[in-house]
Amino acid sequence: MRELIAVLCLVLATSPFAFAQERGKSGAETAVKAEKPVKTRKPPTEKQLAHRHKMKDCNREAADQKLKGAERKQFMKTCLKS
Repeated sequence: MRELIAVLCLVLATSPFAFAQERGKSGAETAVKAEKPVKTRKPPTEKQLAHRHKMKDCNREAADQKLKGAERKQFMKTCLKS
């Protein structure tokens, strides 16, 4: 009985190493993953840049007027439309 328990403990103790070896990828598979192109962002369009500038200006105006909550939301809505 002691031998059976000892063998069982040995198997359980070494099993994580066996599983770790099975899960490992070969060198060729990891090299393919490393070669994937990195996605780069496109530069913003002129329309997007204009909207950002307008947002900054409206935000600054709302902060100067110390608007909060629904008043600020309404002000930003009208400011951005104009």
